[in-house]
Amino acid sequence: MKAVVYKGPFEVAVEEVDNPTIQHPNDVIVRVTSTAICGSDLHMYEGRTAAEPGITFGHENMGTIAEVGPGVTSLKEGDRVVMPFNVACGFCTNCVDGFTGYCLTVNPGFPGGAYGYVAMGPWKGGQAEYLRVPYADFNCLKLPEGEEHEKDFILLADIFPTGYHGCELAQVRPGESVTVYGAGPVGLMAAYSALLRGAKKVFVVDRVPERLQKAEEIGAVPVNFAEGDPVEQIHAQTEGMGTDKGVDAVGYQASAGGGDTDTDREEPAIVLNSLVRTVRATGMLGIPGLYVPSDPGAPDEQSKQGMLLVAVGKLFEKGLKLGTGQCNVKRYNRQLRDMIIEGRAKPSFVVSHELPLDQAPSAYDKFDKRIEGYTKVILHP
Repeated sequence: MKAVVYKGPFEVAVEEVDNPTIQHPNDVIVRVTSTAICGSDLHMYEGRTAAEPGITFGHENMGTIAEVGPGVTSLKEGDRVVMPFNVACGFCTNCVDGFTGYCLTVNPGFPGGAYGYVAMGPWKGGQAEYLRVPYADFNCLKLPEGEEHEKDFILLADIFPTGYHGCELAQVRPGESVTVYGAGPVGLMAAYSALLRGAKKVFVVDRVPERLQKAEEIGAVPVNFAEGDPVEQIHAQTEGMGTDKGVDAVGYQASAGGGDTDTDREEPAIVLNSLVRTVRATGMLGIPGLYVPSDPGAPDEQSKQGMLLVAVGKLFEKGLKLGTGQCNVKRYNRQLRDMIIEGRAKPSFVVSHELPLDQAPSAYDKFDKRIEGYTKVILHP
């Protein structure tokens, strides 16, 4: 079968690889109909992780079941399903408690597993024609038959639940104001989720015009940090108080530059520190943006070891609370699926391109460069 294979920094290729097979009675094989490129895939693509050549990318996957293991009880061939990016067993302590992003079974020695991602276990990615799904009764979310809502449902694998998770970490409540740093796919989903949860005003900070335009289209207030300190811009619109809540949808590759991306400097803690300044005293921060324990491409030795200079003193002084960590997708995906079905949510507004799998190398290059309106790319094997 064809699959997207990592070759080295800034290079992927579509190659022939072995088809997946049933290896355990609880496995299914899914024929992939849609698989998305995630912003976190770019960390590997850029060589900013310990990923080695040969990884099949793809943790945002959906399709129809082509083969069913003999131990599977709730699924059958032909079922349309979407899989959380978290690979989880469903029976360990963390899974039982709802923390499926930190499964203790699927990746020995490390809490949590995922398809096609460095250090997240042996699970092949789904930017391919077929995907093996373990513990399938637990990991597959059934969808209505047919092709309706394809662009919406694929976002249930990661970015819609992750954006919602950012709001859950920050405990966004109706009537509150929220600042979201980052207008990439997860940031837009966080802003959208805040509005779905009843936020009265949502600010979205970025500098890419197409992304800020999408934020404005859903009813958020765009803040271009290339035009001045975003904290000051937001304080000017909140009577100097700042917002009630804040969400970091950027992570460790944050930029401190202005309008010229070619001369940017990275400052890994700038979003965290900006949130500390932005959110009012006794507010709360949600941090679903990715941070890693090691970053070979970091701008300084401390950051290379995952140690950032964060304004803990100001955090304490303001009595701020925070929540961190990757999304436990199964905590949210069923209710978000039902909101899509009932017409209450349509997250596919973030999708900018739908392409055949063969165009993955070009799509990665353009998405990484943030050019030609590339916001969210769906590949169709």
